Amino acid sequence: MEKLKMHTPDLSQDNIAKIRELFPGCVTEAKDETTGKIRLAVDFDQLRQELSDSIVEGPQERYRLDWPGKREALALANAPIAKTLRPCREESVDFDTTKNLFIEGDNLEVLKVLQGSYLGQVKLIYIDPPYNTGRDFIYDDDFSENSESYLLESRQVDEQGSRLVANTEANGRFHSDWLSMIYPRLRLAKNLLKDDGVIFVSIDDNEVDNLRKACSEVFGEDNFVAQIIWQKVFAPKNSARWFSEDHDYILVYAKNGDTWTPEMLPQTEEMLARYKNPDNDPRGPWTSGDLAARNRYDAGLYPLTCPSGRVIEGPPKGSYWRFSKETFDKLNADGRIWWGTDGNNMPRLKRFLSEVKQGRVPQTIWPYAEVGHTQDAKKSLLKYVQFEHTENVLNSVKPVELLQRVLQLTSKPNDNDIVLDFFSGSATTAHAVLKQNAEDGGNRRFIGVQVAEPLPRPEPDMATIFGMGQKRIRNVAKELRESDVQLDLGFRVLKVDTSNMKDIYYRPDELSQGDLLEAVDNVKPDRTPEDLLFQVLVDWGVDLTLPIRRESLQGKTVFFVDDNALVACFDTGITEDLVKELAKHEPLRMVFRDNGFVSDAVKINVEQIFRQLSPSTEVRSL
Repeated sequence: MEKLKMHTPDLSQDNIAKIRELFPGCVTEAKDETTGKIRLAVDFDQLRQELSDSIVEGPQERYRLDWPGKREALALANAPIAKTLRPCREESVDFDTTKNLFIEGDNLEVLKVLQGSYLGQVKLIYIDPPYNTGRDFIYDDDFSENSESYLLESRQVDEQGSRLVANTEANGRFHSDWLSMIYPRLRLAKNLLKDDGVIFVSIDDNEVDNLRKACSEVFGEDNFVAQIIWQKVFAPKNSARWFSEDHDYILVYAKNGDTWTPEMLPQTEEMLARYKNPDNDPRGPWTSGDLAARNRYDAGLYPLTCPSGRVIEGPPKGSYWRFSKETFDKLNADGRIWWGTDGNNMPRLKRFLSEVKQGRVPQTIWPYAEVGHTQDAKKSLLKYVQFEHTENVLNSVKPVELLQRVLQLTSKPNDNDIVLDFFSGSATTAHAVLKQNAEDGGNRRFIGVQVAEPLPRPEPDMATIFGMGQKRIRNVAKELRESDVQLDLGFRVLKVDTSNMKDIYYRPDELSQGDLLEAVDNVKPDRTPEDLLFQVLVDWGVDLTLPIRRESLQGKTVFFVDDNALVACFDTGITEDLVKELAKHEPLRMVFRDNGFVSDAVKINVEQIFRQLSPSTEVRSL
């Protein structure tokens, strides 16, 4: 039910709407100087041109994508943030050994945090962002608040300061908000792609044009690969206003379009059935093709004699043999010309299954019969996640088969490829990675990122969409374990949070004795040694899924990441003997807590000890 507006009409907006009816190209979007919100506005230069029979002087024209807020979106992509990732063992599966990640948090923050660890490391990015339909959510990217307001925001969903702001029907007509949301995320995502990486983005008609322009600007127009049409419904919508919308799009952009090529798809049974071997050729099954073509080829005009003795005066009228007489004779001598079972037919060229590409070239139309439809997607979700409240079932979920098709085109089974989805939702991408690995024995890894968006009504065992995705993958993994597949079926859960280090900003004349004593320990009191370890991994740009081993040495807890790739000890009271013992492991990197040493003398001697016992080790403190 719509609410009464309780105010007089906005006559200026009404007048703009009237102008839009007459001159739609003269109405654009602009930011209101008073409220900062996006409103319809008249492009008076364009309107003057529409009303003139000669060229009107105006600003310099150039081809570009522009909208109110673009500069802010670009600045947002480049702005640093003081955030980290905190491990959550209790929500993880096989935490110490898995190569898969689930990350809870605003995906813009996560993409920034991942820049060090996964720069140029991701083979495939698939995202299914909000479609800007007026019924979904867009991200409110304001990271200027302090930690207290951030924590407050992260637990609310409203229009007065929440992490997510509803993109209402009233505001849904504006493209600017949506572009300001997606643009910085695309820029950061590009940095993560490998040189042979590729991104697939699902979208519908509402924003496909703007998304393509934005992607062309971010990834380069030359790196556009395809605009795939996915047939998403199996029956027309009779309630449609104009046409039944039966499809969505998937835009594909490569990091480097000159070198990227898709993998071949498996041949269908129908394709394989075309290959037969009626003459028992030892080279195996074959199919045949026409030897004549309409392209002019002067050397392709000559008579032929069939094995039966019949003379063929030449190719059909208006066509030419594809080969010269010399080449034809060589092919015939090699048994590559088929004259029919009685040796009296028009000749055809044999093409052997063993010699053609072992697969089929992907096409830009994907029917639901091959990759599933929306009802298939919903059934799959309900199979692995049970809901007490039907309003919690996502309507925009994609079929697992659709994502498997994407994986088949972009990755080989055993290349250890990383697959990133930073609009993870119900974790369909992660599901597809596990299922595809199970089918072809692959070792693909997934990173799923999802903001802690509450469900419309809390379920007994989950309250957020992030929790829904976790539950789905747990149950998928359980099913695969029962089939005795040897796969990585775990995931390591990390959550975005403020830095582990205290915010200490004091003017010298404001410092007290207590402030100085508190500043000695610069770590927040609620943070664990493992929290500190993951901040070190993030800051040092280390893979966040490397195996972690915890040992006790001389009564202190020591973390060994990937054996000796990184060793860390955040306990206090560290002695020179312990430092020497750690140096004997010859780690690539070594980290201590800055105030963790038993004395200043030990702290001073640390670098000297490592120079003697492990000179290649990088030693740092926090």
